[in-house]
Amino acid sequence: MSPRRWLLADQLGPHFLDDPDQPVLLIEARELFRRRPMHRQKAHLILSALRHRAAELGDRALLLRTGTFREALDRVGGQVEVCHPHSRAALRFVRSVPGLAVLPPRGFITDRADFATWADRQPGPLRMPDFFRYALRRHGVLTAPDPNAAPGGDPARCRPRSAASAQPVPPPPPVVEDDIDGQVRRDLDRWAADGVRFVGRDGPRRFPATHAEAQARLTHFVRHRLPEYDRYADVMSVHDPLLTHSGLSSSFNLGLLDPAPAVRAAEAAWRDGLAPRAAVEPFVRGLLGWREFLWQLYWYVEPRQQGARWLTATEPLPQWFAELDADAVEARCLADVLAAVRDRAFTHHVPRLLVLNNYALQRGWRSAELVDWFQRSFVDGADWVMNATVLGMSHHADTPRVETRPYAVDGTDIDEISDYCAGCRYTPERALGDLACPYTGGFETFLHRNRERLVDDPRLAAELLRRDDPEHREAVLVQEEKRGSTPP
Repeated sequence: MSPRRWLLADQLGPHFLDDPDQPVLLIEARELFRRRPMHRQKAHLILSALRHRAAELGDRALLLRTGTFREALDRVGGQVEVCHPHSRAALRFVRSVPGLAVLPPRGFITDRADFATWADRQPGPLRMPDFFRYALRRHGVLTAPDPNAAPGGDPARCRPRSAASAQPVPPPPPVVEDDIDGQVRRDLDRWAADGVRFVGRDGPRRFPATHAEAQARLTHFVRHRLPEYDRYADVMSVHDPLLTHSGLSSSFNLGLLDPAPAVRAAEAAWRDGLAPRAAVEPFVRGLLGWREFLWQLYWYVEPRQQGARWLTATEPLPQWFAELDADAVEARCLADVLAAVRDRAFTHHVPRLLVLNNYALQRGWRSAELVDWFQRSFVDGADWVMNATVLGMSHHADTPRVETRPYAVDGTDIDEISDYCAGCRYTPERALGDLACPYTGGFETFLHRNRERLVDDPRLAAELLRRDDPEHREAVLVQEEKRGSTPP
């Protein structure tokens, strides 16, 4: 008889099983939800996905609900195996369990040995664009020339000023809650009454909990949103939090979707003339480039202590931010994005970097606390994603082995790619005064606070030179010191 395959909560798609008759183990460990406050909708999605998978597998699945994972494993007889977990802590745990066989990783496209070979050959810091070019060649993706390529220039970048600015797109297939979701909600209500803390608001399940739901959304995305992806991928709008994004990051990170077929589906849309290469390539870059790069870095680069930092980040995360108190915020972009996290546990990557991470970077909030906040507050939060993204890609606090840059911009940059500033009480061009944008004043303070560390960054060094009037500098520093970490 085949060993029982333990499917972790981020390994719930069909590609994590080989034998159609293999017995399966699923574990709901309450310790996962007691350790630290998790977003209520993230907790719901995890439990819903686990229970839906158990229902799909029927008699093959043994679903255990225990206080800890070790308690559950002690109750299972016979051989048990598990695919390589997606965090160092989980890997340490499964390796500590006697007799538990650990299989190679799944759910990613590039083999870890292949990445290590590529990385070892790089003469300088590891760069995602270099890796992406390698991955395209290695996996034979988008290798043919584009017969429809227009000579010269990049595609136009859209700046929506109203909901009507973008072409209307049919809504994605709805998520319909069922009896499983109803029981999950009742269980979480009971847990909350028993003292388990959550952040964010409860709400109807918005994200797929099964492979079928996720595949339906992927098919819809490729047909309806992918053709315009290049025009709106880096845009933020108060009227449409998704625009042309797929909203499937939680489906990939729960293991409901295999990224390799998703990449091939996007490539097929280009080859069949359904989407231009200019739209397909940035989507593929997100999966085959960024997602793979962050996963590989997590295992390839030896982690520093999370308190280590290149930029000054010593202030604690303020309570209003940690508790998702969007109503305390007047800055329109931050209020809207924080409310999206509170109400949906999700935003796409641009608000995460340029609104949330950017503000935290400017205010000098501790990187490790921000990593933890992202992991707990987003439905797609995962250790391997958030460590590399927050510590390295936004806070520039990781390692000289990897090329990183701080995502620090002022209010005019946010205005350039969004429709937030038109309805905001602050003025993005102003760094001083009652109408001064907190991002603009905060950006100048960030530059001056880290001036000795920014000399090697051409963009930020140039920005610093433009803001080097001593009288203006001192006035901004006094103003932003007074603002501190209070809600802007």
